[in-house]
Amino acid sequence: MDEAAKPELYEIRIRGVLSDRLLGAFPDLEVETRGGETVLRRLPDQAALHGVFAEIEALGLELLEVRRGGPEPSNSSPVAVSAEEGAP
Repeated sequence: MDEAAKPELYEIRIRGVLSDRLLGAFPDLEVETRGGETVLRRLPDQAALHGVFAEIEALGLELLEVRRGGPEPSNSSPVAVSAEEGAP
């Protein structure tokens, strides 16, 4: 399988525990709840990542962090965070 055909390993953290109705906006993603956050995983490609960003914005959800890399957080590197990044 070539590099372009592999699924992208992204982990997207959103503030809050999403209801089943809100999760319906992300039907093809793996979902995990950690404390007061929802984690979405397993996007087919980078275009899907941008689609998820658009859906998060349209639903008024707060994006906390996006990591790209392996399934373990220690193998991941942050690629985007919310506006809170610059806050003191």
